[in-house]
Amino acid sequence: MIELLTKIDSVLTLTLDNGGEFAGHVRVSKQTGAKVYFAKPYASWQRGTNENTNGRIRRFWPKKFDMATLTEKEIEDRILMLNFTQRKVLGGVTPFEVFTGRRVALIT
Repeated sequence: MIELLTKIDSVLTLTLDNGGEFAGHVRVSKQTGAKVYFAKPYASWQRGTNENTNGRIRRFWPKKFDMATLTEKEIEDRILMLNFTQRKVLGGVTPFEVFTGRRVALIT
């Protein structure tokens, strides 16, 4: 997480859920300078982008789908598609464009 966040010009806040995978949040905060907040359990509105992304993923793979059957290529293709999809919350640009700071013109 630290490696990814240091590639971004500025990270002001992070909102995490309460999973054990975020036990190192103090170190993340110190190294990135971001304030870390934890969402309340069952308060999905506190993690809006996360819930939106989960909904987008479910368009491809519904609940109870066995993700263990997916190939690495299938997963990477969907990640690419998600990162190149414009988002209203980002002002019509893609997550990739926000992350890299460069506009991309795609032809489909």
